[in-house]
Amino acid sequence: MNAEIIEEPSFRNRIFIFKDRFHAGRLLAEKLRRYAGRKDIIVLAVPAGGVPVGYVVAEELQAPMDVIIVRKVQVPWNSEAGFGAITWDGKIVLNEALVKNLGLTEEMIEEAVSKTRKTLLERLRKFRGNRPQPDLRGRIVIIVDDGLASGFTMLAAAKSVKKRKPRRIVVAVPTASSRAVELLASEVDEIVCLNVRSGPIYAVADAYKNWYDLTDGEVLEILRTSQGFMSSLNA
Repeated sequence: MNAEIIEEPSFRNRIFIFKDRFHAGRLLAEKLRRYAGRKDIIVLAVPAGGVPVGYVVAEELQAPMDVIIVRKVQVPWNSEAGFGAITWDGKIVLNEALVKNLGLTEEMIEEAVSKTRKTLLERLRKFRGNRPQPDLRGRIVIIVDDGLASGFTMLAAAKSVKKRKPRRIVVAVPTASSRAVELLASEVDEIVCLNVRSGPIYAVADAYKNWYDLTDGEVLEILRTSQGFMSSLNA
């Protein structure tokens, strides 16, 4: 698989492009306009930051939205950094090169994975409750996040989706490092990223003028609104 890559050339290597995640979602939806109104698409947002972006994309495309729960595995001494990710269904993807460079032992990896799995299950209960997972077979699945640094969290999400036999997997993000785009290119059908940035230093936050960590309450409020939108589609 060799992904079609769609970007906004005028945004290449720029910072502070988007006012906030909602603004980013509107611009991203424009690049996805050809999918608007189709009955076979679904938007899957990665909590927390991907939810406001995904909500706007789904609304603009007149598509249902759901969440895909995936969590980075944190470096033991730096909670902001990750060396892999775990999905809701137990798929584990590790950055083997980083694991080696950090000198992480099997015991350290197992402890970090176990801790991450507990957090993931808590988020699964909080953001999905008892709702069944959506049927992805034969559908065009658009996976949305607010940005990709290493890309391993999105890689885990894409691998989880692929197991469910979708027709097409589209990764849609406002911003990403060029390394993350390269990592995902062989795993998905299409990558839509407005702001691709290269260089040794990359931070998702640098693409946004107004950047902050969403609370669980803010995520739940957006999801409640999206559920009402989905109901109106099915009425």
